[in-house]
Amino acid sequence: MRVITDEIYAIPPERVVGSSNGLQYTDDEHGGSLAYIAEPDVFDDGPAKPVRIWSRVGRRPILGAGNSNGDIHMLRFTGGKGRPALRLLVLHDDAEREFDYVKGAEQALERAKAEGWTVVSVKNDWANVFAGAR
Repeated sequence: MRVITDEIYAIPPERVVGSSNGLQYTDDEHGGSLAYIAEPDVFDDGPAKPVRIWSRVGRRPILGAGNSNGDIHMLRFTGGKGRPALRLLVLHDDAEREFDYVKGAEQALERAKAEGWTVVSVKNDWANVFAGAR
């Protein structure tokens, strides 16, 4: 996401929290260099999400948006108990205009219903899925 968020959403890459590839340091005659390696540094899913957000931002988010069971911890962490927040669960249920992948969000949908999170259906709530689409 970091490589496209600035161009598409006007969010600079350093403000995007998520999974990342590992880095490797190599000492050389130029004072050393860093290179990305083909291994994850952090796989930002499940309970790792609130930890990653706190380590990068230093506070609880007031808006959390997710689309799968792997986002439950982040959405529960958003705002905190008894504090205002928008917890948004995107239901990808429109195979004609986008991908239909409701599978993997069953627990998140149950939690959303039980805890009053906002659920947005791609099929029923969005007129456009991609910019410029009709």
